[in-house]
Amino acid sequence: MKATFLTAASVTALAVAWPAAAQTMDHPQHMPGMTMPMPAAKPKPKPRAAPRRTVPMRARANPAARPAPRPASPAMPAAACPLDHAAMGHCTPEPTTTEATPVHPAPVATPAFDPACPPEHAAMGHCVPKVSAPAAAVPTTPLGTALPAGNAPAPAAPEANYADRIWGRDAMAPARATLRREHGGMTVSQLMLNLAEVHFDRGRDGYRWDGEFWSGGDINRLTLKSEGEGRFRGSAAGEVQALYSRAIGPYFNLQAGLRQDFSPGPNRTYATVGVEGLAPYWFDVEGALFLSDRGDLLARLEGYYDQRITQRLILQPRVELNLSAQDVAASRLGSGLTDAEAGLRLRYEIVREFAPYVGVSWERRFGDTARFARADGERTGGVGLVAGIRAWF
Repeated sequence: MKATFLTAASVTALAVAWPAAAQTMDHPQHMPGMTMPMPAAKPKPKPRAAPRRTVPMRARANPAARPAPRPASPAMPAAACPLDHAAMGHCTPEPTTTEATPVHPAPVATPAFDPACPPEHAAMGHCVPKVSAPAAAVPTTPLGTALPAGNAPAPAAPEANYADRIWGRDAMAPARATLRREHGGMTVSQLMLNLAEVHFDRGRDGYRWDGEFWSGGDINRLTLKSEGEGRFRGSAAGEVQALYSRAIGPYFNLQAGLRQDFSPGPNRTYATVGVEGLAPYWFDVEGALFLSDRGDLLARLEGYYDQRITQRLILQPRVELNLSAQDVAASRLGSGLTDAEAGLRLRYEIVREFAPYVGVSWERRFGDTARFARADGERTGGVGLVAGIRAWF
């Protein structure tokens, strides 16, 4: 029994010691040609991640309860602040400034297109352009609004000559002339009746007219003018002017022609030169000189202004002055300021072309002209009511 126990103990000790001895055995030396596999290394366990910190709901809702932001680290030289420390927020490296070198782009070559097939026609498939070798970029001359400021004359307006490349310039000339005529170059005309009124003055009632007709273009026009007055129980006196009108600016015309008087006295013919237009602040003004066939020199100044009260109700003050360089006894005129008329008329435009009006008119003769009127038994002036229409066609 004792021998059996010793034998079992020996076998058990030998079984325990055998693996350790096998690991230290020199196999190449004792067992050539045999290689024992080495056990695989066990993977290292991963470190446990730190538990995520959760913010209570009250802290999320209340911004004041959140922790204050971490102050920024002071800037440090690049040598004292490595990249790994800067990435973890331990320090802030000083920024380094580098002077950038301007880079000028190389000029882009512009391909030369076939003049017989412009790009817009090629895009619609009407033709196929023959593209030649690209030409070197050439600096272009500034045009239009790119020109420097100054008093140089304005550049010529560009001409739409695309169709000339296909049909030719001579074939397109009539179409171009029609286009210009229909877009500002046509002949237009207007008949303007400024005054057509009845004058009420304590039994000396009368009438008065003042109008003009013109026809032409923007530069050259033929103008006919007429004005005069008369009494219902007496005679009338008036004049007609035939003038050539030439634009001398955007707002004024220079006029020259003839004037013919029609009156109970001697009828005179005058050579006329004058100017009319729109002065600053929208004043319509007119001035003229008249030289008669007898050498008498007269002048006239006239102006009015349309003050809009509403879009249809307009108040118009109007002034007219007549002057003479010498006494003209045959025409009952004295030298200097012969007479003046001032009026205030309120009109209502039923349409733009037709407007009835009412108003008041004041007239007065001066100097020797007033003396001639008293000698003839006429009044030298007065105030009266007027009513009439203003129309144009």
